[in-house]
Amino acid sequence: MGCSSCSTDKGGQPKGCKNNGTCGTDGCNKLTVFDWLSNMAPPNGEKPFEFVEVRFKNSRKEFFKNTENLSLSIGDVVATQSQSGHDIGMVTLVGELVRVQMKRKKADFKTEDFPKVYRKASQKDIDIWQKCRNREEEIKKRAREIAIILKLQMKISDVEFQGDGSKATFYYTAEERVDFRQLIKDMAKAFGIRIEMRQIGYRQEAQRLGGIGSCGRELCCSTWLTDFRSVSTSAARYQQLSLNPQKLAGQCGKLKCCLNYELDVYLDALKDFPSQDTKLFTEKGLAFCQKTDIFKEMLWFSYKDEPGNWHVLSKDQVNEILARNKKKEKVASLEMYALENPVEEKVVFENVVGQDSLTRFDQPKRKNKRNKNRNRRKNSNNKRRNKRNA
Repeated sequence: MGCSSCSTDKGGQPKGCKNNGTCGTDGCNKLTVFDWLSNMAPPNGEKPFEFVEVRFKNSRKEFFKNTENLSLSIGDVVATQSQSGHDIGMVTLVGELVRVQMKRKKADFKTEDFPKVYRKASQKDIDIWQKCRNREEEIKKRAREIAIILKLQMKISDVEFQGDGSKATFYYTAEERVDFRQLIKDMAKAFGIRIEMRQIGYRQEAQRLGGIGSCGRELCCSTWLTDFRSVSTSAARYQQLSLNPQKLAGQCGKLKCCLNYELDVYLDALKDFPSQDTKLFTEKGLAFCQKTDIFKEMLWFSYKDEPGNWHVLSKDQVNEILARNKKKEKVASLEMYALENPVEEKVVFENVVGQDSLTRFDQPKRKNKRNKNRNRRKNSNNKRRNKRNA
């Protein structure tokens, strides 16, 4: 979620950190790319790359040709060419890194019919743009009401106005194909603008809206992740995770993208690791694998007749027993190979800088003055009695 304080000020300059989107915290833009070539001038005789990358609302980015040779830098607000009229966006990347990004996204910059950058946005353009952005929430709410009245099985998740306010794009999600012809007519009549409907997936919806994940950080899809690879339940099985859909699913309702991050490490570790279905033949009986620990390279086995008694074996020991079983040789028992179960002492409470008292912040009890006076009177009376008896 990019910070709103760094959006725009007078003249198209950012309001907040004044770094034109190149701040070290990387929080000015969604899916931003740090320009590590910003302080390097092009070689002698080389012209700067004439294409720039422009970001519009949320994570939508497009490439435009700088035909007017404008001196653009990251963070400048520009007016760009669109199908009809013009759009307003913010420059997110200039120079040779744009060439790299275009090759990565397979955009052919040699074609002549590429959209262009008209000019730097004037204050009038920015005012119109901000006015249209302020209407988006109200129009989204009204569009959802119209869709409910028409009983359409769809969810309108976001609305994006064009910079000149002549067109609005409605992003929606749906399980099946939706006939929204009547919806477009009703919305065009109610709002007085041209309507474009664009269907997106649930991952793209989470990317546009953003949010905080279960890890406590911003969603990967809305900050840096650009390509959505398919995630299957086998990724959770390889990592020995419980197949709980509530824990494995993200805010989009699909499996979390982070399940693929460490999958390759697990697959490399499992190449020479015995499978979960491994069976060991011993003279004492048949043994089944109950549990595995990939990082400690340990496996737990139990006999068929004693399922509650587990024996710990290392990966090399299991491979040795399997090699003997292939030769039709049985080992005497698992106890010959079993390791001692390491008992780890769990620290329930640890004294940190003397903060071991649970009542250290409680106020000390005040002694009652009445009790003191009573004790003094009793002591004085006892002394008098002792003197009389003497």
